[in-house]
Amino acid sequence: MSRSAPRSRRLALTVLSAAMLMTILDGSIVTVAMPAIQHDLGFTPAGLSWTVNAYLIAFGGLLLLAGRLGDLIGRKVMFLTGNAIFTAASVLAAVATGPGVLITARFLQGAGSAMASAVMLGILVTLFTGAAERAKAIGVFSFTGAAGASIGQVLGGVLTDLLSWHWIFMINLPIGLATIALAIRALPADRGAGLAAGADVLGAVLVTGGLMLGIYTVVKVEQYGWLAPHTLGLGAVSLILLAGFVLRQATAKAPLMPLRIFRSRNVSGANLVQILTLSAMFAFQILVALYMQKVLGYGALETGLAMLPAALAIGGVSLFVSARLNTRFGERAVLLAGLALLLGAMGWLARIPAQADYLTDLLPVMLLIAGGGLVLPALTALGMSGAKADDAGLASGLFNTTQQIGMALGVAVLSTMAATRTEELLSAGQSQASALTGGYRVAFTIAAALLVAAFAAALLVLRQPKPEPAAPQLTPVA
Repeated sequence: MSRSAPRSRRLALTVLSAAMLMTILDGSIVTVAMPAIQHDLGFTPAGLSWTVNAYLIAFGGLLLLAGRLGDLIGRKVMFLTGNAIFTAASVLAAVATGPGVLITARFLQGAGSAMASAVMLGILVTLFTGAAERAKAIGVFSFTGAAGASIGQVLGGVLTDLLSWHWIFMINLPIGLATIALAIRALPADRGAGLAAGADVLGAVLVTGGLMLGIYTVVKVEQYGWLAPHTLGLGAVSLILLAGFVLRQATAKAPLMPLRIFRSRNVSGANLVQILTLSAMFAFQILVALYMQKVLGYGALETGLAMLPAALAIGGVSLFVSARLNTRFGERAVLLAGLALLLGAMGWLARIPAQADYLTDLLPVMLLIAGGGLVLPALTALGMSGAKADDAGLASGLFNTTQQIGMALGVAVLSTMAATRTEELLSAGQSQASALTGGYRVAFTIAAALLVAAFAAALLVLRQPKPEPAAPQLTPVA
């Protein structure tokens, strides 16, 4: 390995982390700015949710396809194209003058994010092959994912209150342009296997349609209900499309997603644990912010600042602690410890009062949530450990897809349960604050149960991977 290679790989890691931060920020920064967006653009209450849903559907629906295409046409090309689309769409969102333009821009942002995010982990594990350096690289990369959502809420409150909601999108322009410029130089050039090696058009249509329709169905459950004809009908169509996709993959000569990837218990187990964990974490990222604003009367800026300790705790643990613990104790043990901390946070929230004191009722949660800084790096390493080099892009896309599925399920399940319990308590004559708090408690209790299931799955399914000898490093091509 040349003397310049370590510096080049650090620059590549910086580029990947910046792109991940931009993607994660964009998924959460909108939440605290939604009232201002609704006022300025004239959104209806139902239409406003599409500022989030349009992004989520495009992002989650295209990740798996983008990951496989990255293996075929080259991960660097896919990364650069995705970032270019995302940056351009961010500018369109910033100058939007009506709901239609903003929703279109958000969909394009989701598509661009999917293209870039789907290949990030594949590039990372190709660059960092040694166990210790890969652990450190994944710790840095996961820091942006683990802390990004909380940082997004802080930044969204600051930009909205001090400037305007337009700046939550315009801030992506300089970051996006810098990321593209550095990526051209820092990321390794790769040819890919070529479209002829796996251009499964029918499989692409089936999985993209099934995922998009499935995520759309899930995010609309809160409006229609679980047993409504809308939910059952579209859900059935989504399952049929996905079942057709699986059948296609089992019989196609050049499958889009070779089913062999699920033979690895770490790949399958890590994706299952991720779905359960991120479903539960929605309770913290969104419902805690809603609790602060609707029950405690916090403003957007106050809510963002109140969430800051969580961002610092998650970021500090994932950046400075997780890699060392993973190297010393193994990712599986660290994952279990992190899940235990998250379970403690949700258990604490399950007893939250209607008139909470921040120091005694919320700050301990912000510190316990640091477990997320242990969970995500360990889970990422375990999930990618079972993938072969040729399937790195596919495994990366699959891992990111299950993130979106987990988030969508969290939105549907926890929001619906909280709203149902709140309506019951309001009908029983309780005050608005007490009823809302009761609803949130139910959601936090369900989140705790999901984390128990995640802990059990991690304990029973995942195995600590055996250390592999370091392979020759790839030096980025200028």
